[in-house]
Amino acid sequence: MESFPFPDDLIRAQREWHDVYRALAVPRPRRATELRRRLLMLSTRIEWHPFWSTPDGWTPAARVELRRQTRLSRAASFGPGRTGLAGPG
Repeated sequence: MESFPFPDDLIRAQREWHDVYRALAVPRPRRATELRRRLLMLSTRIEWHPFWSTPDGWTPAARVELRRQTRLSRAASFGPGRTGLAGPG
């Protein structure tokens, strides 16, 4: 498996994207409009990050690996069913 030198801000944005996506996936999420706006902003930030203009970022495998790494690291950090975001309460 190829290793990519992802910048810290890109990793943080992708991790937050996964968190927000999970928060929106629950039935009747609280602050749904705010979460959708945040997801859109993060998607734009990730899509237009300068890393994708570097030789390491040109390959589609880099995007897949970023999602894989951040999804797995979040799942390990929070465990099954946990998002890392404040839930209803």
